[in-house]
Amino acid sequence: MTESRKLVLKETAVIAIGEGICVVLMCLIYALIGKFNASVLLGGLVGILLATGNFFFLAVIATLAADKAEAQDVAGGQKLMRSSYPIRLLVLAGVLILCAKSGAFDVIALVLPLAFVRPILTIAEFFKKKGA
Repeated sequence: MTESRKLVLKETAVIAIGEGICVVLMCLIYALIGKFNASVLLGGLVGILLATGNFFFLAVIATLAADKAEAQDVAGGQKLMRSSYPIRLLVLAGVLILCAKSGAFDVIALVLPLAFVRPILTIAEFFKKKGA
């Protein structure tokens, strides 16, 4: 396995673990305010899958684009990155809309995990070892 693929898997694992922690905290907050139910848990679980999957596919596409750039096809790499964004966005929106329309998911608990990715990456970067 190449170094870039190992890094993608490692970073995705960090996101998945961080998402799990954040969703547990979110569920605790829901419980504290008396709003916790099965729809919150389902929303959080699907939110984890969406956020982690979106990050994984972004990282894979970025790695492929970097490989193209190394092979002197910078334009191809840029095109790959630009074309992946609307596809990922449409898939996310489609799944979110289907889940929200079903009524089985708490909408806030479904969407909130998508906002956890940036803080998770920031905190993970803070704890990274120097030179790693």
